[in-house]
Amino acid sequence: MSGTVRAADLLARRLYEAGCRYAFGIPGGEVLTIIDALEKAGIRFILSKHENAAGFMAEGVHHMTGAPAILVATVGPGAANAVNVVANAEQDRVPLIVITGCVDADEAVTYNHQIFDHQQVFRPVTKASFRVTAGAVDALADKAVSIALEQRPGPVHLDLPIAVAATEVPVPTRPIRRAPTQDAIPADGPALDDARRWLGEAERPIMVVGLDAVTQGCEAEVRAFAERFRIPTVATYKAKGVVPDDSPLSLGGAGLSPVADQQILPLLKDADLVILAGYDPIEMRVGWRDVWSPATQRVIDITAAPNTAYMHQASIAFVGHVGKTLTRIGDGVDPLPTRWPGGAPAKARETLAGAYGQNEAWGPAAIVTTTRQALPRDGVVTIDSGAHRILASQVFESYVPHAVLQSTGLCTMGIALPMAIGAKIAAPDRAVVAFTGDAGLEMVLGELVTLRDTKLPVIVVVFVDASLALIELKQRSMTYANAGVDFAETDFAGIAEKLGGRGVVCEDRATLDAAIREGLTADTFTLCACRIDRKSYDGRL
Repeated sequence: MSGTVRAADLLARRLYEAGCRYAFGIPGGEVLTIIDALEKAGIRFILSKHENAAGFMAEGVHHMTGAPAILVATVGPGAANAVNVVANAEQDRVPLIVITGCVDADEAVTYNHQIFDHQQVFRPVTKASFRVTAGAVDALADKAVSIALEQRPGPVHLDLPIAVAATEVPVPTRPIRRAPTQDAIPADGPALDDARRWLGEAERPIMVVGLDAVTQGCEAEVRAFAERFRIPTVATYKAKGVVPDDSPLSLGGAGLSPVADQQILPLLKDADLVILAGYDPIEMRVGWRDVWSPATQRVIDITAAPNTAYMHQASIAFVGHVGKTLTRIGDGVDPLPTRWPGGAPAKARETLAGAYGQNEAWGPAAIVTTTRQALPRDGVVTIDSGAHRILASQVFESYVPHAVLQSTGLCTMGIALPMAIGAKIAAPDRAVVAFTGDAGLEMVLGELVTLRDTKLPVIVVVFVDASLALIELKQRSMTYANAGVDFAETDFAGIAEKLGGRGVVCEDRATLDAAIREGLTADTFTLCACRIDRKSYDGRL
């Protein structure tokens, strides 16, 4: 192919070749050319009501497809609106390509309306920020995708000047391709020998599975290793489902709940071998600092990138592909016939199965367990930040990876609804439910309009307690007076009905179960407003 195309067309073509099929944002004059180019390249542009929500929709697509997410924001306020979701992508390891339109450099010398330095704003919260030039747009696009996906993924910012986007450039004679990543695995040597010996000698091994295992796509290898060596596993919230929660080896999720920590941390401290399979401590709280001690325990750390957080230490650290490293460590090793004499992991699992009020007649745990029972095995839930997230992350059983989606690094609110929209767009055959608190939903209420316009049968489950329940709980625990945490109840079901969706007020399991099952086959979205007492979480988290 010869001739010329717009620079924006080359950029869009490279993103399409990287597997991207959707982009999200709000148009402005400065980004009309790139939006046109994306559409012509086969990447559908979807309008949102806010750039922050658009980024979370893009992330939802990424979790279903594995391709980089795309957010498009116009100059000035559009770019500024996107800062939160970009910071979230950096903290939550999301390969988000952020394209902002900008005024041409010559124009900006004397014209300053809506103008600030986009790159200065995004550099601290991205892996890289580039100003796009017409002469190297194809190489720069490949570079951006490569950086976004390498090691621990993250956001990359492209600032695209108006004139550059429209500039006619020669079609490259040879397409640029990213070199396939070579999966790093341990070489023969003392470290690998020790790891194998420790695995064979371990009587009380335990494994913590983390985010790197999911982003590297090595779920099958991690699960096979756990099952072959009969190792109890703990998952960080983003790694739920790597080992299915109904497996006797699964101890469920960990990260936010002291109730779970009371059962899980003693096991980690008593283990004679701790294996960290892609464990990224950015998901964890201070209670997980230095839980195990390499001075008295054998600890093997396998990560995609070197441990620079120093939340924990290890006896041996391998940097590379988590799944292939586990397989190599296990080669030729015969485990001891007895694991965990006394059955401490099984006892902890049994205790956790009733620790959150899972059998209550009605309340937050009843909402979560009822939803789980109504969904197919591969059902996807997105969870907003708040008290309900801690409980749902512990109680909702995940049987496959990428089925519990949330913000665990930045822990921002307003994520569940837009991420559910993106997930459903990319995986229309999978059931998708958004778990959100009422305050979180009110932050992004306009995206119910996006849900209406996209005609997606997403189910939105709202925990209605007219309070910032988690903050109110902390406020009471500090013996402070109630201030700034309560608000009037919103008629969410009525709003859903007005927008053409199904709105159901739920105050018992039967009503919620029926609403979800009917919503799975509905031709519009379903909103279940689940009323609970604001003190429902007391003693459970």
